[in-house]
Amino acid sequence: MVTTREPVLRFTEALVRLAHLVQQVFAEVSREHELTPQQAQLLCVLIGGPVGMTELTRALHLEKSSLTGLVDRAEKRGLVARTRDARDRRACRITLTRDGERVARVAHDAVTERLEALAGEMPQEHRDLLASAIGGILARHPSPTAWPHSEG
Repeated sequence: MVTTREPVLRFTEALVRLAHLVQQVFAEVSREHELTPQQAQLLCVLIGGPVGMTELTRALHLEKSSLTGLVDRAEKRGLVARTRDARDRRACRITLTRDGERVARVAHDAVTERLEALAGEMPQEHRDLLASAIGGILARHPSPTAWPHSEG
């Protein structure tokens, strides 16, 4: 009997393909909730609380003008609000509105559920090993604002 095995991916190819898959999940969930993927990412980052514009440009890897437009559109939809930074009156912080909090939680939960489902029947020890390896990479390249930590 002949058995065929999937070819083993090289590290970089595996990471790139995984990144594309994660982006695809964000795109699908975003469409279902009438958001752009960038809006969904913005809302998910804000689940942790208000964030300054400078931190958001770093977290979302956007230029200042692009972020301003993204926040303007989300604000127009009633999902976020700008609030003055108590420490610096010239700056503002972006916070979720009540509706934004609801949409953010729904989108975050949907993305989390689908990403968990991608692992399928992968044993927990493999999930833990993969999470640890990714965590090691991220620790060396931290983002000022990241995906909210889950309770589980």
